[in-house]
Amino acid sequence: MSATHQERPDPDALLARVQQEEQAALRGKLRIYFGSNAGVGKTCAMLDAAQRETSLGRDVLAGVVETHGRQETADLLDGLEQLPRAQRLHRDFALTEFDLDAALQRHPAVLLVDELAHSNVPGSRHPKRWQDVEELLSTGIDVWTTLNVQHLESLNDLVSGIIGIRVRETVPDHVFDNAHEVVVVDLPPDDLLQRLKDGKVYLGPQAERASRHFFRKGNLLALRELALRRTADRVDTQMRVYRREQSIKTLWPARERLLVGVAGDAGDERLVREAARLAQKLEADWIVVHVAAAQGRGAKRYLTAMKTLALAAEFGADTATLPGMDVAEALAACAREHNANRLVLGHHPRRAWRFWHQSVGDRISRHHPQIDQIVIAHGVLPGTAPVIEKTAPAPGRTLAYIWATLACFTASAIASLLLQVFELANVVMLFLLTVVLVALRFGRGPGVWAAMLAVLCFDFFFVQPRYSFTVNDTQYFFTFALMLGIALITGQLTARLRHEARTAAARERRATSLARLARDLSAALTVEQISEVALRTFSGVFEARVGLALPDAADGVHSVGAGGLPIDDSIAQWTYDHGQSAGQGTDTLSAAKGCYLPLKAPMRVRGVLVLELAQSERLNEPEERRLLEACMSQLAIALERVHFVEVAQSTLVQMEGEKMRNTLLAAISHDLRTPLTTLIGAADTALPHAPPGPLTELLHGIHEQATSMQRLIENLLDMARMQERGVRLNRQWHSLEEIVGSALRQLREPLARHVLHATLDPQLPLVEVDALLIERVLVNLLDNAAKYTPACTLITVAASAVSDSILLEVSDTGPGSAPANLFEPFARGQQESSVAGIGLGLALAKRIVEAHGGRIEAKPGRERGMHFVITLPAGTPPSMDAL
Repeated sequence: MSATHQERPDPDALLARVQQEEQAALRGKLRIYFGSNAGVGKTCAMLDAAQRETSLGRDVLAGVVETHGRQETADLLDGLEQLPRAQRLHRDFALTEFDLDAALQRHPAVLLVDELAHSNVPGSRHPKRWQDVEELLSTGIDVWTTLNVQHLESLNDLVSGIIGIRVRETVPDHVFDNAHEVVVVDLPPDDLLQRLKDGKVYLGPQAERASRHFFRKGNLLALRELALRRTADRVDTQMRVYRREQSIKTLWPARERLLVGVAGDAGDERLVREAARLAQKLEADWIVVHVAAAQGRGAKRYLTAMKTLALAAEFGADTATLPGMDVAEALAACAREHNANRLVLGHHPRRAWRFWHQSVGDRISRHHPQIDQIVIAHGVLPGTAPVIEKTAPAPGRTLAYIWATLACFTASAIASLLLQVFELANVVMLFLLTVVLVALRFGRGPGVWAAMLAVLCFDFFFVQPRYSFTVNDTQYFFTFALMLGIALITGQLTARLRHEARTAAARERRATSLARLARDLSAALTVEQISEVALRTFSGVFEARVGLALPDAADGVHSVGAGGLPIDDSIAQWTYDHGQSAGQGTDTLSAAKGCYLPLKAPMRVRGVLVLELAQSERLNEPEERRLLEACMSQLAIALERVHFVEVAQSTLVQMEGEKMRNTLLAAISHDLRTPLTTLIGAADTALPHAPPGPLTELLHGIHEQATSMQRLIENLLDMARMQERGVRLNRQWHSLEEIVGSALRQLREPLARHVLHATLDPQLPLVEVDALLIERVLVNLLDNAAKYTPACTLITVAASAVSDSILLEVSDTGPGSAPANLFEPFARGQQESSVAGIGLGLALAKRIVEAHGGRIEAKPGRERGMHFVITLPAGTPPSMDAL
């Protein structure tokens, strides 16, 4: 036997492995250059390797490589064939993007696709670049790509807690885990910071911002540790898969992993706490298991073991119950499966009358010496007592022994009839058959009782002298011993078969229940149908009374179908708000009737499931708990699916309503525009010739009101046009002073009744904007200020440059109003007002500002009124020669 102690692999597993390898051979191989941060050299390492492959004659194509203006990266592209990028139009901007169709048509041996977490331009075939890579791999193309640790989905929350920024572009972990090869590109933090200072990571202002925020040494150290740990986890998984595929039973202690065995004793809590401290000290993964042997060890011990497993799960351990007749062999097999190099057990003093009995630890040491053991004193804690069951046997168990006794006497009666035909040796077979049947039907205990009783019946009824336990021929003692031994062995094997059959049936029940629930929920189209499926399934699978509480529009939780189970709305609301379990069997409001469980969907908590079990300890069983969590996850996802379907339908109806309203308003606006233009022109013509007095005032009023109505109609037409075709920008470099001055000139008459204060920074740079649209934004803000602010009050306009942004501010001293929907179309700050308007000015301003890549905010003024702040990106103005 080899040093690695390889055993013959399972034929079914070998066949599955061959089929998996055949499928993998048709798929391209993914290589990921993995690092902790930008700038460590992932792209350069990928290009270096590509150059080497090209020199060896391999067909390498650079599909998309982001140089970010770095010359050293661009130099590495020399000599590599590059795929032209596709042109995409987004919000009137011409953007370049990776050309997936061209790459598929070219079909190189190796394709370089930089930045795996990149989000594609809207309108592309896939929203994410990693989905493009999946399609490329499915056609047999090998893909090389780059990835930073902060872009892994499972680490998103952890990374955001470290760097203080939520990373929006993420890649599912299965893409990383299923990669054929991961190449770690690492650089010490000090070297990376020096590269940043030298301009080899980011250029210009971006490098300065990065050094102040993301690229701090503490952040770099934490991300470096995350990247190395995640890579180590992947390698550990690969090692365990290799050991399983090669049927290697010998442990490879490449990293610390603890296996803790609990038996259901009072001292198990201390064992778990000590193991938790040890795992924390060693920074090791740990698993806590309980071997549920076929013969059983009592209901109280089993419940104690389940509570201990629940405690271990709270400490962060993985938990499981293992079937098996031999506790030592079951623990050893589990240690080999998980590559656990240390086994933690509790120590029990050996009783004098069991001097021949070997402990579990002794048997593991004898047969599996490669497993290190840590034995912790299993002393009973003060105030507790050992778990000793002195209760009377259950009626079912007593009946089993009665049936075993009747079976033996029945076998004796049948054997008496057969003795006239068959030899005495054949009669023994009948008693062995009886023992096997009893063990198969009633288990190990009745089987042992039947074996002993069968020997006594055979001696009493069939061995000379009959009807006496006296034996004349001493050879029968050997017959009795052999008969008892065979009966015990067959009974034990039969009981094990029975136990394994029950275990398999339980697993089949769980799998069937989960599949049936998934099928029924997928067919449910409304919340009511989902509730009906949930109540029926959970009550049947878990033998419990079930209730379901779902939130309303205000996030208030209410029962939707208690099924006879009363629900406490206050507990359900607490569970929903906090996303934590409460009630029966938990540490929160444990006196409540029923266990309140949050239904957590990918986006948020979708409701509360309430279960009232006859035995709350049932939820402590790992298998039952996992089944419950799987069913709850299916239910939560179904509720979220229906919610988003309702949202989509509501959005579709709203969009159709908006479309119809815009069409109607556009038609009316076009009809009104011509007479208003005529009216304004007539007023302009008549005003110079009108004598001072009431007629002049009338003409001024007509001109002002017609101009205001014309601006309103222009807003209507612009909003309809933008909703239909988007905001189309004509960006040019303009002076902000000219834009502000033009807006003020348009509103000369409405602003004449107010005190206007304009403050413009003399050092303002040129801005790249659509001047007419930004002017429209200022006109709408100033027009609102003029309409809603009393006469002779202050209106302020200010413009300044702050860091890499341009700030435009408009303030007034009016009544002030900032509802949440202020920037929504047809929303007004004052619903009932004598001021003309339909609530489109601010909505139009928001669309225009966001199309420029900026933002607009409405805040209360310092004392009263409103304060609007527009933030626009500054950009880098061209030189005067270029202009």
